[in-house]
Amino acid sequence: MIGLSPLSVALLAAVVTGTSAAILAWRERPDAGATWLALLLVGQVWWTAFLVFELEASTLDAKALWYDVQWIGVVVVPVGWVFFALEYTGRDQYVRPGVVAAACVAPATTVLLVATGDPMGLITSDRAVADTAVGSFLRVAPGPWYYVIAGYTYLLGLIGSVPILQLVRDDARPFRGQSAALVVGTAAPWVSSLVYLSGAIPVPGLDPTPLAFAVSGVAYLLALTRFRLLTLTPAPRRRARQLVFEQLHDPVFVVGTEGYVLDLNRFAADIFEVDRRTAVGEAAAAVVPRYDALAGRRGEVGPLSIVGRNGRRPYEVTVRRVTDDHGRAVGRLVVYHDVGEYLGQQQRLNVLNRVFRHDIRTETNLIQGYADRLAAVPSDERALKVVKESAARIHELSEQTRAASELFDPLSEPEPPVPLPELVEETAAEIRAEWPRAEVTVDDDIPAVDVPATLRAVVANLCSNAVQHNDADRPSVWIEADVATEGGWVDLSVADDGPGIDPTEHEVLSQGVETPLEHASGIGLWIVKWGTDQIGGSVSFAERKPRGTVVTVSLPLSDEAHANEAGAKRAGTAVSGPPKSRGR
Repeated sequence: MIGLSPLSVALLAAVVTGTSAAILAWRERPDAGATWLALLLVGQVWWTAFLVFELEASTLDAKALWYDVQWIGVVVVPVGWVFFALEYTGRDQYVRPGVVAAACVAPATTVLLVATGDPMGLITSDRAVADTAVGSFLRVAPGPWYYVIAGYTYLLGLIGSVPILQLVRDDARPFRGQSAALVVGTAAPWVSSLVYLSGAIPVPGLDPTPLAFAVSGVAYLLALTRFRLLTLTPAPRRRARQLVFEQLHDPVFVVGTEGYVLDLNRFAADIFEVDRRTAVGEAAAAVVPRYDALAGRRGEVGPLSIVGRNGRRPYEVTVRRVTDDHGRAVGRLVVYHDVGEYLGQQQRLNVLNRVFRHDIRTETNLIQGYADRLAAVPSDERALKVVKESAARIHELSEQTRAASELFDPLSEPEPPVPLPELVEETAAEIRAEWPRAEVTVDDDIPAVDVPATLRAVVANLCSNAVQHNDADRPSVWIEADVATEGGWVDLSVADDGPGIDPTEHEVLSQGVETPLEHASGIGLWIVKWGTDQIGGSVSFAERKPRGTVVTVSLPLSDEAHANEAGAKRAGTAVSGPPKSRGR
C-alpha cells in the first residue's frame, strides 16, 4: 500500500469486500438471482477499482481515461440490480431476452458515447483536475446525457427496490433479514450518488458512491452468509403459490370489490369454457357461473347445478373475502367444488340401504310366509308361483345392484366412447331377445356421434323398465335421438305405451333423496339418473298421448363429436332429422 493515498486504500478495501461477495454469489449459480447479483457486484468492483487508478493518475489525460473506463461499471450496476431483484423475488417472467435488451439500450448508448470520445460533449462538457486536501480528483461539468443516464439509473434502482421492500414485512424471518440487508446495500450508494449530484460534497470532484460500495459489500456478504441469500430465496415460494393456484383441480375466480373479474385459474377457464384473455376486467355476473346466487354470500353455498364442459354438474361453492394487511376487503375468492361424485356415492349408499332394508326384507318375508303354506300344503301351486316370482325379483335386484356397483366404480377403467347408432341398435337387439313379445322401434335418423359408454346402461334400463311395467299384450317401445338446436347436446328419448310412471318416483329422482314414505321401486330408474349425472347430462319425464311415458336423456357431446357432427352437416350428411314428435 506504499504510495497510495488513504482514500485509495479505503477504496481497495471496498474492492476486496465486493470481490468476495461476487465470488460467493457466482458460486450459487444457477440459483435465482445469483448471476445478476454477481454482475451487480462486478460492476461495483469495476467502478471502484478504476476510481483508484483515476485518483493515483497524475495527468489530466490519464485521469480522463480511467474516468471513462469507470462508466462500464456505472451502467452495469443498475441493470444487475433490477434483474436480480426481479428474479430473486420470483418475478422471472420479466427477465426475458427482449426485456434485458431493452433495459440495456441506454447503458449501451452511454458506453458507445464514451468509447467514441464523446465528441459532442453529451456526457461531460468540460474536465479539469482539482487538487484537494484528500487527493487529486477529476472535476467534470455534466452534459445533458449525464443527467439522462443518472435519472435512468435511479429509475432502475427504484423498480428493483419495490419487490425487495415488500419482503421487509414478510412472515418468514430469513426473508425479512435478506431484504433488510439488500435495502441497506443498495441504499448506501444511491444516497451517496444523490448527495454528489446535489453538490453537497465540499470536496470538488469527489464522488462518494464508490466509497459507499464498501457498505454494500458488507451488507451483501451478511445477506449471503448470515441470512443465506440465494440459498434460501422467495422465488420458488412465489412460483409454487402460482402453481398451486393454476394446478388446483377446482375452478377458482378472483373478483374485485367492484364486481369485476381480476383473475381465474386454468381449470376455471377449461371447465366453464371461459377465455382467460377476455374474462379479466369483465363483470363477474357475465363470467362467473351462477354469480347471482352468490351475491352477498360468504362461506359454503350450494350445491348449485351448473353447465360446463363436462355437462351439467352439481357444485358446492366456497366464497371467501380477500383482505389486505390492514383488514380491508379488496376482493372475493370464489372456488367451485364438483360434488357430483360425492353426491352420487351418497345416493347409491342410501338406495342400496333401502334395497336391502326394505325390498329384500319384503321379498324374504313373502317367501317365508308362502314357504310355510307349502310346508302345510305341498300341492299349493299359487304359493309355489309366488315363491318363485319373489326369488326372481331378489335375483333381479342383486343383478342390478352388481351392475350398478361395477358401472359406477371410481377405480374402474372407463370404456371408450361408442357410436350412438351402434349403442342404440345393440340395446334394442338385447331387449328384443329378452322379451320377444315386445316391439322395439329405432328411429332411422339416429345422429352419428360418439357418446360415453355409460349411456348403454341408461338406455337398457329405460327400455327394460318400459317393457316390464307395461300391461299391454305386446308392449311397444320407441327410441329416437337428435342433436339439440343450439348444438353441443344430443337428446335421446325412450317412449312407451304403458300405464306411465308414478309422479312420486319423478320427485324422488329430482330430489335425489329417498325417505321411508317416498322412494323409488327398484333401482332401475336410479341407474338411469346416476348414469346421466356421471356423463354430465339430465333426464326428464313427460306423458305420451294417448298413453305412456316419454323419458328424455340430454347429454353433452365431446368437442370432437360436436365438430364431427357440425362437419357432417356442412357436408350435407343427414346427421339428424328435423325435430320429431316424441313417442309417436
